[in-house]
Amino acid sequence: LSGILVDRYSGETINFVRGNITSMEVQIDHVVAMSNSWQTGAFKLTLAQRTALANDPMNLFAVKGRLNSQKGDGDAATWLPPLKKFRCAYVAQQIAVKAKYSLWVTPPEKDAMTRILSACPKQVLPGN
Repeated sequence: LSGILVDRYSGETINFVRGNITSMEVQIDHVVAMSNSWQTGAFKLTLAQRTALANDPMNLFAVKGRLNSQKGDGDAATWLPPLKKFRCAYVAQQIAVKAKYSLWVTPPEKDAMTRILSACPKQVLPGN
């Protein structure tokens, strides 16, 4: 298995070849991290809803492994993609996922989201 990924978070092109070492170069990121989702309301969801959240394509991006590791369980207040031109779309994606699953945002997260989106007032939420 091989392919080329243009990483949304960095803008870098990654030539991927499946293997023990190279497979770590591309990882699947939960846009709203699973730990963050649990802390912001997923604990109230049914098992079926939590499974849907974990596997929802709206909440999954193939990205550079190192950046996924850096993000960890961070939210918009603690981690943003290094590629600044993708930040508006990233924050909009987080909002769309959180809205879909009735998750809330913390005050610092809301402040960060508001700050990012103020630079792109025409940004629409995915699915709208």
